[in-house]
Amino acid sequence: MTSEPTSVGDSAEIRSGSVLPGRRTDIELVTDDHLTLVGELAEPLDRVARGTVVALHPLPTAQGFMDSHVLKKAAARLPALADIAVLRFNFRSVTSPRGTSEGVFGDGVSEGFDLRAAVQDVVDRGLPTPWLVGWSFGTEVVLKHALEHVESGHVAGVVLLSPPLHRTSDEELARWAAVDVPVVALVPEHDDFLQPDQAARRFAIAPTVRVVPVAGAKHLWVGERYVRIVLDTIADLVVPGSAPLPTHWPAADQRP
Repeated sequence: MTSEPTSVGDSAEIRSGSVLPGRRTDIELVTDDHLTLVGELAEPLDRVARGTVVALHPLPTAQGFMDSHVLKKAAARLPALADIAVLRFNFRSVTSPRGTSEGVFGDGVSEGFDLRAAVQDVVDRGLPTPWLVGWSFGTEVVLKHALEHVESGHVAGVVLLSPPLHRTSDEELARWAAVDVPVVALVPEHDDFLQPDQAARRFAIAPTVRVVPVAGAKHLWVGERYVRIVLDTIADLVVPGSAPLPTHWPAADQRP
């Protein structure tokens, strides 16, 4: 049973299931290999977005999808709290309540087409140049395939959440050594796959990547404390000065 939000005056604490006001549109992305992917674009309700995030979800074969909790909470909060538009989508073959994307799992290879379709959609809509936010498997897709979008000027920066570096070779990492956009890796202290000391060693060949250890966190960022660390970091990178994000919002405007 979910506890009642804490009230402060006429406002209530933003909790795990809070959905703040925003304009949410179901979208479809068409890839260069002719697949249709399902997703959602969440935008500020009555203001122009000051920044954009393209969110890339965790491993599909381990139940990762566009509603994986950190990304779902980003879409539920960042449009209202920081004027940031959030585009989420299901990689090929992945199902969520939004629907099922066509195709078969590509183990991080053919998902490069999915990333390209998402970036192109942001460009076509005239939204602010996006930051890519990959989580776990999503970081592998970014590290393998995003350089073309960085080099074309269509990516403003990158956030890597819990990068496992399972599918990313040293050769691929080394290609990031000369990028001229910010790249920040948030690495949980107790990550199951890659902890901060290991991450520092792997990313040493790409010194432009800033490795940020997060004390107490685990790979899945469970707990509101860690969700807020992630969202504050993303918000302050995408729209400098927007963090720390408010922790309360008018109760009447929160949708459970």
